[in-house]
Amino acid sequence: IFEAVGQRASGNISAKQLEKIEACSIPGPGSCGGMYTANTMASAIEAMGMSLPNCSAQVAVSREKVKDCVRSGEAVMRLIEMNLCPRDIMTREAFENAITVVMALGGSTNAVLHLLAMAHSAGVRLKLDDFRRIGQKAPVYADLRPSGRFLMVDFVKIGGLPPLMKMLFEEGLLHGDCMTVTGKTLKQNLKGVKSYSKKQNIVRPINNPIKTKGHLVILKGNLAPEGAVAKISGKEGELFQGSARVFESEEEALKNILDGTVQKG
Repeated sequence: IFEAVGQRASGNISAKQLEKIEACSIPGPGSCGGMYTANTMASAIEAMGMSLPNCSAQVAVSREKVKDCVRSGEAVMRLIEMNLCPRDIMTREAFENAITVVMALGGSTNAVLHLLAMAHSAGVRLKLDDFRRIGQKAPVYADLRPSGRFLMVDFVKIGGLPPLMKMLFEEGLLHGDCMTVTGKTLKQNLKGVKSYSKKQNIVRPINNPIKTKGHLVILKGNLAPEGAVAKISGKEGELFQGSARVFESEEEALKNILDGTVQKG
């Protein structure tokens, strides 16, 4: 749909064609099927320990999602009995786990905004430089859209997030002693999790990542002295040279793109 809106703005497709794409692309309730903001943050929150294992990837209209809701209610009651509060779980190490998993999944740039805001609310010191630091050692493993080929529904069929987290933990990329909403540590939650089948091609093996470093790049310069975030998947290459068009707001930029003011080059 994102591409289709741009194609419509460029005059390459008609309004009716755009409506047809919309009707086919959004078949029911739930989030976008790729690793956009919703699925990125659902995965990050699971990695942080603030949601139950394997609940981030379940299909919205599936029986498994209903079971997730029941299990989540039970977990809340158990957490109250244990007097385990969000700030006991949302530690700096837990946020680092979330960032590592976002990198491994090829997640959205919006994760940077949301995780920084969540950390601030939780009283955890987290900065843009932490994303840069973690990205230097956290490879991309999941071949998920929009930068990859597969959808979240494909991801859950091979086991969802826990096997990926197990792989990252065994490689020393995750903090295993972080407490989670199960009342157990991350390491305890991952015990007994089955590894991905060698026949699947959605998540790469630990020694063969899609990118050896994280895809979220923190940029600083005269255009953004306080820093900016770019998602460099590598599909278009890792170097771009050209003139910059600077706008003071997202709304202004979008208006100029959609009305044709911004042209190629």
